Amino acid sequence: MDPPTPESLALSTADPLTSHFTSLNDLAQELASLQDLATRGSWRSILDKVTRARAQSLLTKPHDHLVYFTYNVLALTKLRRFTDAAGEIDSLEDLNSLRYKYEGYPDVYPGRVGSMVPFSLRWMYALIPMKLGRRQDGLDRLYVLLDFVRRKVKEKREIGSVDVWRRREMFVMNGIIGVHLNQKELAACLSLIKELLNRDYTDPVLVSKLGYIQMQMGDLEGAKSSFNAVQGMVEKEEGSEMRNLVSRNKALVFMVGKDYVSAVREYEECIERDGSDVVAINNKALCLMYLRDLSDSIKVLESALERVPTVALNETLVVNLCSMYELAYVNHGDVKRTLSSWIARVAPDDFDTASTRI
Repeated sequence: MDPPTPESLALSTADPLTSHFTSLNDLAQELASLQDLATRGSWRSILDKVTRARAQSLLTKPHDHLVYFTYNVLALTKLRRFTDAAGEIDSLEDLNSLRYKYEGYPDVYPGRVGSMVPFSLRWMYALIPMKLGRRQDGLDRLYVLLDFVRRKVKEKREIGSVDVWRRREMFVMNGIIGVHLNQKELAACLSLIKELLNRDYTDPVLVSKLGYIQMQMGDLEGAKSSFNAVQGMVEKEEGSEMRNLVSRNKALVFMVGKDYVSAVREYEECIERDGSDVVAINNKALCLMYLRDLSDSIKVLESALERVPTVALNETLVVNLCSMYELAYVNHGDVKRTLSSWIARVAPDDFDTASTRI
């Protein structure tokens, strides 16, 4: 199961665009409500709000229009309306043009300089071509974005403020690694992950990702060495997050060796420490399925959906549950329809209902 992305696409108050204002509503009309809707996954409501704001001419400043535009594209992307999102983005000029800089409007923003373009919009500009099947276009744009971020890192280092752009650099690099990994372009993945680790070999998440890539390359001993290094890094950690990372790494090694009983034990320890560890929940169920214990594997996933629906309502998990239904029940169509009805009531707007495979 793929880990969650390292950074939300939604705008946040940490974005440089919003950091100059005392509240979100100072930035644009009712922006706080848009942020709240995004957090709750109410993407259709965001589209409605943007449409109303535009129709009623509520947006008076250039950055108002740009921020609402970003939320609109984000909502279209989340709702898988990729063609519409691409059409919106294609209506823009070069994102680095004067039109999208504060200094282009000296009467509106006296003394201010720099880009008004939210980082989220730059990210979606790269993402959307891949969603439309134009993988190389999207990958090219990701590398262009990486160059842009690295220039910002260099600029900010010179003025002593670099943390946000460093995080964004890692976010973009992780995105590029994910694209290459999806196509089994493992040499490219290894090169990028080593570039990150050359800067900081003390990040247990990065070293774990190195181990996963080594495992994909068939280098089991290298993966074990990386996972052992992670264990050494976090052995004194008291929180569940890092301890679960170590257990999930161990479980992966057991799964590769088809020792599913030992893998289940590791995943159970994760779930005991953190009942919302959806990776451990999903993978424990898969191991039980491989052990031909379909009844218990189904119970694991159903229980998670009941206990922590906001976390467990994950498309990969639902696909796996429906696969188990198909293996376990003759009347699996009825069971899946019941699940689908429940999902329709509780899921956010962007949940892919096709995952139930009805």
